[in-house]
Amino acid sequence: MSYTLHPLKKQRLQRSELAVPGSNPTMIEKAAESDVDYIFLDLEDAVAPPDKVQARSNIIQALNDIDWKAKGKTMSIRINGLDTHYMYRDVVEIVEQAGQHLDTILVPKVGVPGDLYTVETMVSQIETAMGFTHQIGLEALIETALGMANVEAIAATPGRLEALHFGVADYAASNRARTVVIGGLNPDYPGDQWHFALSRMTVACRAFGLRAIDGPFGDFNDPDGYILSAKRAAALGIEGKWAIHPSQIALANEVFSPPEAEVTRAHRIIEELKKAEAEGRGAASLDGKMIDAASERMARNVLTVAEAIAAQG
Repeated sequence: MSYTLHPLKKQRLQRSELAVPGSNPTMIEKAAESDVDYIFLDLEDAVAPPDKVQARSNIIQALNDIDWKAKGKTMSIRINGLDTHYMYRDVVEIVEQAGQHLDTILVPKVGVPGDLYTVETMVSQIETAMGFTHQIGLEALIETALGMANVEAIAATPGRLEALHFGVADYAASNRARTVVIGGLNPDYPGDQWHFALSRMTVACRAFGLRAIDGPFGDFNDPDGYILSAKRAAALGIEGKWAIHPSQIALANEVFSPPEAEVTRAHRIIEELKKAEAEGRGAASLDGKMIDAASERMARNVLTVAEAIAAQG
């Protein structure tokens, strides 16, 4: 193991993340009653330019009026991009007026570490001015060729950064990929054309102590396709996925929750290795298969998720 280690910055249960347009108060209220782990109230792509100012007001009211913590929800907002004139007002107005109820800010189209530095500077000043007692985290959307080219440097950004998300639609557009579906597979490609990008982003996350989250699957009338997409992401180490429709929440929760049999085996691995250690052995056998210290690390990953789910109730 390298002497240089970056432990996980912040553990949050993020199996499912519901995208909710800030311009639709009814959808915000419904989201509060759902079984989703994480919600981001959107100011960016889901909100038309004429509605962005009203969307800010809706989000401020919703953050202040609904007891999100009592409902077991982690709350985020997706601000507009740094290349727009909306972004600074998104940060200033929402953090000043409702920042005490905000867990993270999702920054879209992050291309270089300096993009996050800009937002962090603003948030730090507002928190100090308002006397907030908690720190708002940042999450970055990797959804451009520039962002993926710099993903390791972005992941290494010090400070508030907690997670990276893969934005498949804008990433496809940025790369001029021949597809017009969001998150689906191109039948002309011999495999999963998003595999490399997801894997690279996940490695960057794990190297620097961040959570890795997969983005949207556009066809909410195709639950089987969503499940397959989520399973491919989970196999790479992704710990959660967006839901762009309430019907996708249960699918994400199921895929990214370790099955009972997996949790039981994880406990057994740790028990057997404890016995082996007491007998002076570094490895052991379980169900006819060798287990060692690496097995314990994998088992503890499973148990961390299981414990977070149990704590949420």
